[in-house]
Amino acid sequence: MFQPEDQPRVSLFRSIPNAGNAADATRPLADRMRPQTLDEFVGQEQLIGPGKPLRTQIERDDTGSLIFWGPPGTGKTTLAKIIAKMTKADFIEFSAVLAGIKEIKQVMADAERARQYDTRTIVFIDEIHRFNKAQQDAFLPHVEKGNIRLIGATTENPSFEINSALLSRTRVYVLLPLTEDQIVLLLRRALTDRERGLGEMNLSASDAVLKKIASYTSGDARSAYNVLEVAAGLAKSPIKPESGLSGEPDSVRITDEIVHDALQKRILLYDKTGEEHYNLISALHKSVRNSDPDAALYWLGRMLEAGEDPLYIARRVVRMAVEDIGLADPSALALCMAARDAVDFIGMPEGNLALAQAVVYLSVAPKSNALYTAYGEVLRDVEQTAADPVPLHLRNAPTALMKGLGYGRGYEYAHDVEGKVADMECLPDNLRGRVYYQPTTEGIEKRVRERLEEIKRVRSRAGTGAAPKHGKES
Repeated sequence: MFQPEDQPRVSLFRSIPNAGNAADATRPLADRMRPQTLDEFVGQEQLIGPGKPLRTQIERDDTGSLIFWGPPGTGKTTLAKIIAKMTKADFIEFSAVLAGIKEIKQVMADAERARQYDTRTIVFIDEIHRFNKAQQDAFLPHVEKGNIRLIGATTENPSFEINSALLSRTRVYVLLPLTEDQIVLLLRRALTDRERGLGEMNLSASDAVLKKIASYTSGDARSAYNVLEVAAGLAKSPIKPESGLSGEPDSVRITDEIVHDALQKRILLYDKTGEEHYNLISALHKSVRNSDPDAALYWLGRMLEAGEDPLYIARRVVRMAVEDIGLADPSALALCMAARDAVDFIGMPEGNLALAQAVVYLSVAPKSNALYTAYGEVLRDVEQTAADPVPLHLRNAPTALMKGLGYGRGYEYAHDVEGKVADMECLPDNLRGRVYYQPTTEGIEKRVRERLEEIKRVRSRAGTGAAPKHGKES
């Protein structure tokens, strides 16, 4: 037995189980409809379906510390709360935006004291990627000692955002965006639930209307609930429903027009500094490379409508022109530079079409990465081979001393040689004969290839004894 004064001190951050009333109409619909059990949970069957890894660990009470990685509204916080409820653990919720080292240490001390009395603590950190290295490190000893089970939620790739030491002590689970059908199921449940949802409002909505909400919220259940809640308010506000013959009020229909008003603007999953930023630009680049103008236009539109900096896109489009088209169509670079200038000059939204023109042109242009590959090989040789001096015959000799040292001796002035090509090595001795640029047979590069073959023939003839018309030093 222990005396009351020996009990662990209650933390200001500790949540009190079942403190919230699910029927409290002042709370947002998304919070009221939050699943209380795994059986209520919709989505993530790959993790919590019967026999799946996370469900098995929860049922065995062997979850350890976890990181949930996925887009907004996929159930990261909900899963953490269900785990705490099923494992009968205290649940402490942090926001990485608000908490600092002082608060972390206080809660860790409380959790350590609670463990002495067989009370387990789950510390849930929303947006854990926003914690800096020192803040993340503050959890390490307590995770190792077993004072807490840490559950972190992040929309960013943990490989880049979570300290390796902390990451090695957690299991990472990837949560997927909900499908449209799953969102519709949740919305239908909210419309009919009289205790926690909108059932008392006697609303109805067609599957098509609910699918519109689902499609416009990009797999984010929280956003879908918010749209439905606004639409419900709009549907009920103009006219009170008249009573029907049965004495019960007629249902009020949520129409397509009401949903359109509730949505205002499509909610696009995007973070200009996060992983989705790189995912979308990667999709745009690879669609261009694969000569798919329709896909390229789609990904371009996704980025622009989500608020991406158009000059960032313009810079990447210029890169595509030199990396994937190159000399197969040299005018591609000029067109992309013109698109960049158009965006800078006329701004948005008018500049959208300039970028659209550029990505379509790049998509249908002949493709060659010969220059990209050649320059990559050059960089490898620069890094991995000795930096041999410039051959003497390629050096300028502006002074008598330099001429006396042999600078410029043996140089052949190409314009004075038959065919304008001298049989003269221009690489350093350790790379003599090295070939970097190997043009393809695509577009204009086919003509470049033919010209290079002609140059080789001319150089070969020059090397068999064809004398230059004139000798000339630089």
